[in-house]
Formats: sequence, C-alpha cells, structure tokens
Amino acid sequence: MRNRLITAGTVAALALTLAACGGTGNGGTTTPAGGGETTTEAGGEETGGETGGAGGGEGTLTVGIKYDQPGLGLQQGADFTGFDVDVARYVAEHLGYDDIEFVESISAQRETMLENGQVDMIFATYSITDARRERVDFAGPYFVAGQDLLVRQDEAEITGPETLEGRILCSVEGSTSAERIRDDHPGVELYPAATYSECVELLTATTVDAVTTDDIILAGFANQPAYAGQLKVVGNTFSTENYGVGLPKGSTELCGQVNEAIAEMVSSGAWEEALSSNAGADYQYNAETNPPEAMECA
Repeated sequence: MRNRLITAGTVAALALTLAACGGTGNGGTTTPAGGGETTTEAGGEETGGETGGAGGGEGTLTVGIKYDQPGLGLQQGADFTGFDVDVARYVAEHLGYDDIEFVESISAQRETMLENGQVDMIFATYSITDARRERVDFAGPYFVAGQDLLVRQDEAEITGPETLEGRILCSVEGSTSAERIRDDHPGVELYPAATYSECVELLTATTVDAVTTDDIILAGFANQPAYAGQLKVVGNTFSTENYGVGLPKGSTELCGQVNEAIAEMVSSGAWEEALSSNAGADYQYNAETNPPEAMECA
C-alpha cells in the first residue's frame, strides 16, 4: 500500500523521460525512501494517508513489528510469531487485506517509518505517549503492560524493585526501564546491556540477579523452550505502558476501524488465546487494566 499516489507532476515528468529515452519505463512505479514500490491505484485514487487510511483494502498491508522480542514480535527464518504479530494479522483480516508484509521497526525509527510511508501501521510494543502523538496517530491500546522483574525460578527474596538493594539488575542501556531504576532506585546496581536477550543469558548464568523491562516482554523470554522451568516473572508491575497501533498522522477513520477490529478480537476470545499462547499460560497480566478500553481517535 504505502501511499500509492503519484502526483500529476510526477506523471508528466515520467512521460517526458520515457519519450526522450524511447523506453517502456517501469510500468508506472517509483521507489520511495523505504525501498518499496509506490504505485497509482486504478482511477488514481490514493489508498494510504488521510482518514480513509488502510481500511477496506485488498492487497498487501505493510506492518512494522519487532524482530527480536520472543512472545511479541520474533522473526524465525521466514516466519513471524508473537502477540503483536497475531493482533496485526487479526486487524489486517478485519480490514479486508489479502496479505500482510512485516517490516522490522526499530524503536527509534517508528515515527519516521510512518511519516515516510515505509509502513502502513506499527505493532511493536509501541507505548502511547503525548510526545509521540505530535507526530503520529494511535489506535488502541490493545494491551497495557507494566515494568516488572524477571528472576530465576528459585529466587524468593526479590519481590519488587524495593528488594533489589545490593543486587545486580540488568536492563538495556538507553531504555525507559533503565532510567526509571536509576531515578527511583539509586541503590540498585544496574548492569547496562545492549539487548534484553543478553540480559536473560546473564541471568541464567547467575551473573546478574534480575532483568527488568515490560512484563509481557519478560514473559515472552520466560516462555521460550530454551528457558523452560528456569525463569519467572515476579508479577509486581511498577509502571503503565499502553501498547498502541501506530498510524500515519491524520488517520482518524482508520483508527476507528482498527479499534473495531481489536474490540472484536477481545469479544471473540481470540485476544486471550493469542496472549496465552505467546506469553505462556503462567503469565498473569493485570486484569484491572486488560483487556483495555480504546482511547478516542483524534
């Protein structure tokens, strides 16, 4: 999909180029900054962008996800698994799309990817914030997470951040999770890692005593076969993270359609099933905030 409108000026320029070269061109396609093809739909109608958004479309929906978060968004060869992936697929089907293309969406690049038309929407543990709303729109939330702790299965003394005094805690450098620990719990020794998978490896090797980030991310790691019976989520969240569906700015109508799809997923039981199968049957989400109510579309 990706903003498939070629302006009249572009068409005119293309025609002149073809006339000068005497060639057949590329069938009326151009390549945007994201590397994908931009095409004009029949009749010159735009399929992306403003309030019509991606709703009711045939063809392919391009969705940004994480590629390295077990239980949420994980690439395994040509396959993609996780709760974010399952919600994205449900929404795409509800909107009438025949196919879905997943693109890696690194946290720092999410707003830019939506603004440049590299993706149609993003499902990537994308917390809704006022600062981000200035650049993009959000549907949802479809899940409310909270910062928590991952510990070894036999750990009984660590029950929350206040019990980490003198212990070694691992988190990713530059993350909000690490900054919250530094600000609110200065007595905790923080080990800054490059990735959460590195933190988990250090935890199983007993190099660190706990790992911290959003609870559902931690549950995804604990539910991996490689760590079966070794790890557990403490279950005492100390933040609120509303995971929303990132949309291009001005996608008011599309936002409503995505919210309808999420509500249908919840009422059908598919939301609960997707969460359980990806985060693990032992994962206990916050039932006071989940499933969440959709926020008003701007």
